[in-house]
Amino acid sequence: MNEQIVKSKEEWRRELTPEQYHVMREKGTEPPFSGKYTDTEEEGTYRCAACGNLLFRSKTKFHSGTGWPSFWAPASEDSVDARPDNTLFMRRTEVVCHRCGSHLGHVFNDGPLPTGLRYCINSVALNFEPVSETERQHQEE
Repeated sequence: MNEQIVKSKEEWRRELTPEQYHVMREKGTEPPFSGKYTDTEEEGTYRCAACGNLLFRSKTKFHSGTGWPSFWAPASEDSVDARPDNTLFMRRTEVVCHRCGSHLGHVFNDGPLPTGLRYCINSVALNFEPVSETERQHQEE
């Protein structure tokens, strides 16, 4: 799934909920502590809600206390891209899906080791896939 996805605003509006469209296509944010994955501790993977691209794995998720799901690393080098974001009179680094360019959140340099990064991601931009019992058994072998 490495091919780039390009769609019109109208196509994205038809495929995403109004909240997803606002966050993922208009660079909005959900209120802190309101997202469905903020406190999720289950094993699994997090995919882009717009295109299904694998973004993060639960093994890199941590509780940052910020009110958004936080990860210390993406699933792979090709999962997300970082872009300068100088809006709102701040210098930040925006995180977007590598495959479809959807806004996911921001990355900061105040995360835990081993990376020291905190990918602060909107729940509405994610779909969680729990690890199946079969996958869990294979991981334990």
